[in-house]
Order: sequence, then C-alpha cells, then structure tokens
Amino acid sequence: MSTDAAVVGAGLAGLACALRLEEAGLSTVVLEASDAAGGRVRTDAVDGFLLDRGFQVLLTAYPEAQRVFDYERLDLRELYPGALVHAGGRFHRLADPFRRPFDALASARSPVAALADLPRLARLRARARAGTLESVFARRETTALEALRSLGLSPRVVERFFRPFLGGVFLDRELSTSSRMLDFVTRMFSLGYAALPARGMGALPEQLAEALPAGSLRLGEAVAAVESGAVRTAAGERIAARAVIVAADGSAAARLLPAVEEPRWRSTACLYFDAPEPPVEGPILVLDGGGEGPVNNLCVPSSVAPGYAPAGRALVCASVIGSPVLSDGELEAAVRAQLRGWFGAVVDGWRHLRTYRIEHALPAREPPSLEPRDRTVRLGPGLFVCGDHRESASIQGALVSGRRAARAVVEELAR
Repeated sequence: MSTDAAVVGAGLAGLACALRLEEAGLSTVVLEASDAAGGRVRTDAVDGFLLDRGFQVLLTAYPEAQRVFDYERLDLRELYPGALVHAGGRFHRLADPFRRPFDALASARSPVAALADLPRLARLRARARAGTLESVFARRETTALEALRSLGLSPRVVERFFRPFLGGVFLDRELSTSSRMLDFVTRMFSLGYAALPARGMGALPEQLAEALPAGSLRLGEAVAAVESGAVRTAAGERIAARAVIVAADGSAAARLLPAVEEPRWRSTACLYFDAPEPPVEGPILVLDGGGEGPVNNLCVPSSVAPGYAPAGRALVCASVIGSPVLSDGELEAAVRAQLRGWFGAVVDGWRHLRTYRIEHALPAREPPSLEPRDRTVRLGPGLFVCGDHRESASIQGALVSGRRAARAVVEELAR
C-alpha cells in the first residue's frame, strides 16, 4: 500500500493533522493501535452512564478548538464559573468576580478568599489577557505558585482555592507548573467557559474522525517502526508514504523516533459512582480546600450534561492527583471515607462504577519544559511529529501541533 501521508495515532493531534492534509488534497491513512479514535480523550458507556477516561473539560475559548470543532453539534453544556470549596468542615462558594459579581462579594467574606484578593485577581486576569496568545508563551518563566505569590494574593486563597483548582488542571498540586501555563489557562477561563459535550468528551475525536474519508482511519493497527518514506505495522505490513507523521503520545513517539525526548508525565486516578441524586446542587466543581485527600476535586457530570446518567440517577466523578500506591479497593475505601466527611452516610449507598488510572495523563510543564517555544515538527525528509508533548499540554496544544505538522508536510511535498 502507498499513500501521500501516514499518520501514526488517532488522538486529537493526529486527527487534526489528517483533516488538514485531506483538505490540502493529500491521500492520508491514520493508523490507531486501539479500538477507537481519541487517544487520551475517550468516553465509555457503562450501564447507561457516560464515563470520560479521567475528568476532562473543553475550554470553549481555545482558538484552535473554535476553528476545528462544530460547537453547536457538540451541544456543549457549561460548568458554573467558580467552585465549591470544602475547607474547615464546610463548603464555601467561590465565584468568578467578573462572571458572577454578586456571588463573588459573598465569596470575599468566606474563609477561602479575602476582599483584598479581588483587585489582585483582576491583575492576574488582566495580565493573562494582555498581548497575543503567542506572547504569553514568550514571557519570563517561573512556577505557577511563585507567580501567584508575587501578585500578593492571600495565602488562604492560594492554598484553599488555587492549589486544588490549578492542581486539578495541571495534575500538579505543588503548582510547580510553568507560570506561562498559569497565564494561558487564566486567559482561556476568562474568555470562555469550561464545558462538557452533551454526549461526553469522546464526542470531540468522534466529530473529527467522522470528517475523514471512509477507510482512511484504520483501528487496531499498531505500528512497530517508522522511517522516512514508510511505516511498518506490528502485523508486518509496510505502508509506503511520502510523509510519515508520528502523532502518538510522547512516550510512544520517543520509542518510534530516537530524536524525540520522552516527556515526564502527570498521572491521575478517577473514580465514578452511581448515586440516586447529586451530592451538590448545580453544575459546579467541588474542591478539596483543606488538603485532606485523596480526592482533589469532584464533579457531577450529569448535573452539567444530563445525558451522562440515566434518568433519575446521578454520575459522581472523584479525581485523585498522581499515581496512588493503594489497590483499587483501598483507593475506593479512602475516597469514600473522605467523601463521607463531606456529604455524610449517603456516600455508603453509592454504587462504584469504575476506576480509571491514567499514568500518562498530561506531559509535565515545569520550567523550562516550554522551551523552545516552537519545537520543530520536521525531524528529517518525510518524517514529522506532533502531539501535545510538543506544545502546551492541553487540547489547544494537541490541535495546534496537528495543524503545524500538516502545514510542514504540505510545504515539503509541494517542493
């Protein structure tokens, strides 16, 4: 078999790249080792529930997502712009002061934030929104924690809100992630909303895959080796291609391409429960502001998008940062113990649906991991790489990387 381009991996980066190549008139085959497209963005149907593989959201302000996806078809449902923070044995609502100003005034009187934090939060927001998105990733770099402290934010809002909130975003409760990522996500949250597609996060790759020509996406096709001009599958098939693009995750890409450095990964565990009713009211994120653990954040996806659960039931999603050493049974017991302290004995009646352990959830983005800013996507004649490990560790980064690789392929083949 021969084709213009062979894309290895049908995650968001690979799918975005393949679509761009097809739009440019190039014949393309996408080889995916698993049984469905999506990579780390997958949704499983279990007993009438929709379980995303790890708690994820789409930030609607991502510029590349706006270009690539049909938001109307995704039927996006927004989360409340703020959070419910558990601290001192009680829940406290902390609202985005620019989206929910009246709620935010009440927040300022809580033990989570101080009134003096409001103007400092405004400075953080203004800094994040200043300049172009490209300029955000060119700024002087420190850690997210150092950047927050430099703004003069109160220790209590840093510890009780930002540590669990950004810890959940970066899978890094220490907040050692780059300050550029802090500005990036702050910008995205301020310009749009966190949302879930009505039919789960897996609807994102499904929409892209559906746009590919019939037969171009080949599932269950593991790739054993790549070279300039060809791909060899684990089954022994050799596919000749004028361009080969490795769009697998960073570890798989490093195995196939010696020139690619394997990223350090952030891990997470995610536990899903079937409950008779939501433990909190509304589509709001719940944060562990007291550092009790193991649960860092909790969400009821069915309160955001009702299709996540059968009628009359609620889907509860509890997220743990890192790679717990506990067995699945021990982890479930520890999670239930913590949530029992939050919601009472009702937690004992929740039915455990599934536990996901995602070792390779996000590439770590500690300084100076975002340097160089524009990592080359071309590794040699006819050989390219893309993925969120080449950009910001985000849906935006994956999509941008796919576009950049496709552009480089088109330019090379045109020569």
